[in-house]
Amino acid sequence: MAGRIEDYALIGDMQTAALVCRDGTADWLCLPRFDSHAAFAGLLGTEEHGFWRVGPAHPSGAAPPRADRRRYRGDSLVLESEWDTPRGTVRVIDFMPPRDGAPQLIRIVEGVSGRVPMRSALRMRFSYGRVVPWVHKVGDRSVAVAGPDSVWLDTTADTFGKDLTTYSDFTVAPGERVALTISWQPSHHEAPALPDPEGSLVATEEFWREWVEHCTYHGPYRDAVVRSLITLKALTYAPTGGIVAAPTTSLPEDIGGSRNWDYRFTWLRDAAITLSSLLRTGYREEARAWREWLLRAVAGDPENLQIMYGIAGERELGEAELPWLPGYENSRPVRIGNGAAGQLQLDVYGEVTEALHLAHMTGLARNDYASLLQLRLIGYLEDHWNEPDEGIWEVRGPRRHFVHSKVMAWVAVDRTIKLIEAGDVDGPLERWRELREDIHRDVCEKGYDKERNTFTQSYGSKELDASLLLIPQMGFLPPDDKRVIGTIEAIQRELSTPDGFVLRYPTVGDECGVDGLEGDEGAFLACSFWLADDLAMIGRVDEARQLFEKLLALRNDLGLLAEEWDPRLQRQVGNFPQAFSHVPLIDTALRLTASSAFGG
Repeated sequence: MAGRIEDYALIGDMQTAALVCRDGTADWLCLPRFDSHAAFAGLLGTEEHGFWRVGPAHPSGAAPPRADRRRYRGDSLVLESEWDTPRGTVRVIDFMPPRDGAPQLIRIVEGVSGRVPMRSALRMRFSYGRVVPWVHKVGDRSVAVAGPDSVWLDTTADTFGKDLTTYSDFTVAPGERVALTISWQPSHHEAPALPDPEGSLVATEEFWREWVEHCTYHGPYRDAVVRSLITLKALTYAPTGGIVAAPTTSLPEDIGGSRNWDYRFTWLRDAAITLSSLLRTGYREEARAWREWLLRAVAGDPENLQIMYGIAGERELGEAELPWLPGYENSRPVRIGNGAAGQLQLDVYGEVTEALHLAHMTGLARNDYASLLQLRLIGYLEDHWNEPDEGIWEVRGPRRHFVHSKVMAWVAVDRTIKLIEAGDVDGPLERWRELREDIHRDVCEKGYDKERNTFTQSYGSKELDASLLLIPQMGFLPPDDKRVIGTIEAIQRELSTPDGFVLRYPTVGDECGVDGLEGDEGAFLACSFWLADDLAMIGRVDEARQLFEKLLALRNDLGLLAEEWDPRLQRQVGNFPQAFSHVPLIDTALRLTASSAFGG
């Protein structure tokens, strides 16, 4: 059985990522890309679906021991786990070197004290646990081959096969180090080069150390911000600049339920807000790469903007179910692909335009096609902003006139007007000023409940929606507007959990709710950070800081966050780690730091 979601650590090479549990088991790894078929899918099933455990030897049938301590080595993505055993203490160093050739997962076992018996158990299962490969020796190397995939195991330890698993048993004394490396290669290619574990470790630590040095934030929450930035960098697909929402699929929003989605793609919304956080903390190269990815992804067809694309800009992301996988803690179905790619979500135009505007304002070198794209997006919105859509939360029920979607359409027009006013592009300025005013008036008339003094989820509805918290952050209305304050207070009353975190919107258990789905979900972490932002903006800075620090306490011991927090089970839920949680963490830290600097 897989561990709790917060029991996992992330390691990656900015092209794919592995999740390693506290007991030393890598339960999730897709090769060679984030969105490739998983070679270890034990996270969504059992050990029969693929895993790699390295840890102290333990009796057959007993649960593997959990590490007594673990940490990332400094500001890096190199994981250290330590076990104190009756025979001594041992350390395992796990990492994936930034790729220069074949993708590699390297595990170095180091003796600390005593003499500790160790075991490596490697069970490759390609195609999400369905395909058992042919494992054989090629000289001193072991290779697992099936169809287009091959994975090579290199180690100085002796290996043997049993029960369709490759084992290594060895003992380490103080100062001794034994390395084990797996490398993926297309099966029709020659064997990958022999790994250099020790040299790769030095190079990987140096890579992260140099990258973190570019961070311009030095406020009181620096450790949390830097760890979130490293996580966002790890979710970036280096060859193209695309950013995945999370490296996993089908980790449930509701344990045992069906709210299980594939997040291994680039949502324009998630990537745009990630870009904003990177720009605000000094990472312009990542912003430039994402802008280039965006321009390639939407090239030739910006009027038919998709809400998400593959990490190289692919458009076809058809959704399918994998019935042979029982799901994380029996949360079915396990899905790959994402049918929401075909939805209409008008807010995306606002997020993309805001990101392009911020890139321009922070001095990113001008790109004429980016400006042209922005104009064409507004040309589309001019004709379609008043249509219903599926909204930010990708509802699978009927389309509605979601207030947040209209607000973000206003943002798209507003930022483009500012681009024209600055003289950087030409456009129908007066006509679009009228459009901006029309959208603003429409939202304030149809999306606002005067009796309750709050904006609502959609036109004519009574439900609230946490995305309304973005109204002051996007500049649609000033923070001191009574309608803004009323909306914040209504969300606190009606969408907050007993511990003060925020739900996205109401759900109704076994009935089909506004999102077209059965079941409930946890508090949405991004929305909870948004509330902290809003509280700071309306002058309730101490309350904002208290909420922010409560949210920081939800991170696992390595500083990682999933998508949601289940207040009933007191555990993280949803895909992990989630960019959409780490981005607002950074933004709220920046806002609180600025509020403190100005005496808030």
